[in-house]
Amino acid sequence: MRSNQKAFIGSTNVFADLGRLDADEALAKAKLAYQIAALIASAGWTQVEASRKLGIDQPKVSALLRGRLSGFSIERLFRFLNELGQDVQISIRPSGGKTARVQVMSRKSA
Repeated sequence: MRSNQKAFIGSTNVFADLGRLDADEALAKAKLAYQIAALIASAGWTQVEASRKLGIDQPKVSALLRGRLSGFSIERLFRFLNELGQDVQISIRPSGGKTARVQVMSRKSA
């Protein structure tokens, strides 16, 4: 049976494609949470061990690792990255005539 749904090429922000008004913030939080999850996984920690390191309870670590980010501000995610030994750098520059946006970039240490 055929559906009336059509496929389309999305943007680089799935949250914008879904029509979220906070698309830039949602994508930034998702990228920060991904980095936190990667650091926890690379350390081989359980959620309980991660909760001790981050100073939060285990259910909050579970929510973070599952992408349930509504209870986490960007600033709080920055603080978690700092607790995990990561520097966070914020760069502000003119948008160059394009629509201004928020972008999160990460780089692995050497």
